[in-house]
Amino acid sequence: MNTPEMPISNKLWLSVSQAAKLFGVEQKTIRRAIKSKQITFMIENDRYNIEMGSLLIWARKSTKLKNKLSLEGVGKFVKEWKEEFSPK
Repeated sequence: MNTPEMPISNKLWLSVSQAAKLFGVEQKTIRRAIKSKQITFMIENDRYNIEMGSLLIWARKSTKLKNKLSLEGVGKFVKEWKEEFSPK
């Protein structure tokens, strides 16, 4: 049985520096994506807050960004997590 996709009610918001570290890119890369409106953001207290889901979609659109995410971002830990959490 297919269930309709539920909208995410508790979105995860990141700062520019958090997004850059997580995705393995420079802060200026994140700021360019904000400027070109490629990712969802809001401004709160003169700071950008970026929605995590839009970052994932943005990063998956480019081979270069996908590779950065896998090799320099959070993806570099996936192998370790799989080993740690897989049944033995």
